[in-house]
Amino acid sequence: MKRLTLSLLLASALTAHAQQTFRFGTYTSPQGRTYQVDSQSFIIDGMPVIPVMGEIHYSRVPERDWRREVRKMKAGGITTIATYVFWIHHEAEQGKWDWSGNRNLRRFVQICGEEGMYVVLRVGPFCHGEVYQGGFPDWVVENSINNPKEWKLRTLAPGFIEATTNLYNNIFAQVNGLQWKDGGPIVGMQIENECRGPWPYYSRLKQLAQQAGFDLPFYTRTGWPKLNGKEVFGEMLPLYGDYADGFWDRSLKDMPGDYPKAFIMKSTRLSAVIATETFGTNQDTKMEQKDLQYPYLTCELGGGMMQAYHRRINMSGNEVKPLAICKLGSGSNLPGYYMYHGGTNPYNPKHTMAETQNSRATNHNDMPYMSYDFQCPLGEMGQPLPAAYHSSRLLHQMLADWGSELARMDIDTLSEHYSRRGSFEFFNDYVRILNEDGQSYCTLRDYSIAGNRIDWTTVEPFCKTDDTIYFIEIQGKRPQLSVNGKKYTAKLNKPFLAGGLNLCVLSKDKAYTAFKIDGRLQYAQHQGILYKDGEQLVEEYWQTIPGVSISAQQTQQAAAPRKVEMGVQKVAAMPADSDFDHAAVWTLPAEQLAQYADRADDIFLKINYQGDVARVYADGILVADNFWNGKSMLVRLSDIIGHRAELRILPLSADYPIYFQEPQRNILKQAPNGILLSLD
Repeated sequence: MKRLTLSLLLASALTAHAQQTFRFGTYTSPQGRTYQVDSQSFIIDGMPVIPVMGEIHYSRVPERDWRREVRKMKAGGITTIATYVFWIHHEAEQGKWDWSGNRNLRRFVQICGEEGMYVVLRVGPFCHGEVYQGGFPDWVVENSINNPKEWKLRTLAPGFIEATTNLYNNIFAQVNGLQWKDGGPIVGMQIENECRGPWPYYSRLKQLAQQAGFDLPFYTRTGWPKLNGKEVFGEMLPLYGDYADGFWDRSLKDMPGDYPKAFIMKSTRLSAVIATETFGTNQDTKMEQKDLQYPYLTCELGGGMMQAYHRRINMSGNEVKPLAICKLGSGSNLPGYYMYHGGTNPYNPKHTMAETQNSRATNHNDMPYMSYDFQCPLGEMGQPLPAAYHSSRLLHQMLADWGSELARMDIDTLSEHYSRRGSFEFFNDYVRILNEDGQSYCTLRDYSIAGNRIDWTTVEPFCKTDDTIYFIEIQGKRPQLSVNGKKYTAKLNKPFLAGGLNLCVLSKDKAYTAFKIDGRLQYAQHQGILYKDGEQLVEEYWQTIPGVSISAQQTQQAAAPRKVEMGVQKVAAMPADSDFDHAAVWTLPAEQLAQYADRADDIFLKINYQGDVARVYADGILVADNFWNGKSMLVRLSDIIGHRAELRILPLSADYPIYFQEPQRNILKQAPNGILLSLD
């Protein structure tokens, strides 16, 4: 009885402290549930937690797939979904709003709520997200050019503020009734993105959102770049990020600048590698004391990376867990991934809907017209990148079961490769490209549970069930634990008794199949993804259809490689639409593809090619594209079945001023006459 009373007193104390710390909105739901935040962490129903936030953009994913993809994110340990509301996707023409189909924000949020996920809306008005003009519609940009005094972007200019007011009002109309205070899933909102302020601009935007009707448990801003002038403390949580590499970098070298520092424990929350093309490489990384009074939370922890035309990054998926380990070890209480799920840009016959050097705003990089795969845990078509998805999933399960304890533990010891927070030890010496043989893991030390003491482990905590605590082996280490002063060596995948604890250490391969569902472990058969569809357990896994290959017919040889010019931002400019008139052309076999028409939504064409840029057209309309970085290209069969489908590939010349990683550089070096163009 005393133990229960103490727990209730602790929850009450946390709630009272959270209420007094920040100036946010209604945090109680009609069911009496609470969602709060204090100077250390989020607090749900009186208990500190470490949520896991994953970014997916609903307008870049087919509406028919939303529920399935949300379930896969949840199976990966994501508890909170973040999504941009891209202005240009909804009001391309002034006054003409489109919230239909893939743009149906309300339906997307409803699905998230039905699947038990929290939602954070990133409402702009500027989003970036590698969208054309950062998400600003053409008419907004034109007004800012023609009448800058009234329409200067991202300022208090009256015309711009009036248009932003209308944007916020329309967003709220779509989600009215879906806020936390209504029993809905929306718990937070990001105001603007990557903005220096000044603070009156931020304050006005928050005021506009509240006047529109938003009343949420918390509001955020990106914690970079450094603000111009002073902020009013407690109005918005600054959220941080870090990336393993960046398409936006201007260098043609491996891991330039400060990217290796993403893989070390550090006392500062700021990163010197985000948006270096905009803010430069000497971003201020000195934390102010007031910033440390906020909890340490991230919204853009690199879950992958896109390719820009000038910088063809190839992510293995091994980067994701080390980044998260380093942030947790550095004191973070929210791994928030950008991106967690990739997507495809909507088609626009007038211009690309992606960032390009040729636009009038947000024009630093040339990005694929259609693809926004991001090489993240779940890619453009929802395909898992196994190393990223499963390694992070196992870590997220640990946070689900131990997060309430870790969230209140401060850093005891900190060095570049090691950190200790209370009973949790974090280690990482993996560095992308520079030390890919390194390891990243969490272990326990001096941890008390159920009247027993786990003195130390050489295995990672994974999850707790009603009767067993599960761990995962660490490659190269004997699977050992000390409990109540006695050392035990585990046999992998075999439960054993240690003191008063039932324990089991899973092999890495076994762990990749293990999902905690309804309080117990369930195992996938194909290292796929397990999730529930009602009461039914579903395993999704991706495989090549045995014995099937597509015989495309080449109808045009490529002309000589084009001359690559430097764009307005002084990096290589991507090809124009007209350049594809001179590409190598293959016609895809309509009759062979038609036999899969009844399963077209779940079958994808995998194109193994080598070259500069590949595009697929259906009846002359662009449906897919790819900047070659050594990986295959995927195309939705549903986009090309029943249409005249063509594949066009431009040759790649060894003298192009483009960054490739070493394996791709070597392929290019061996190409005949320094020109690469092939289709398997």
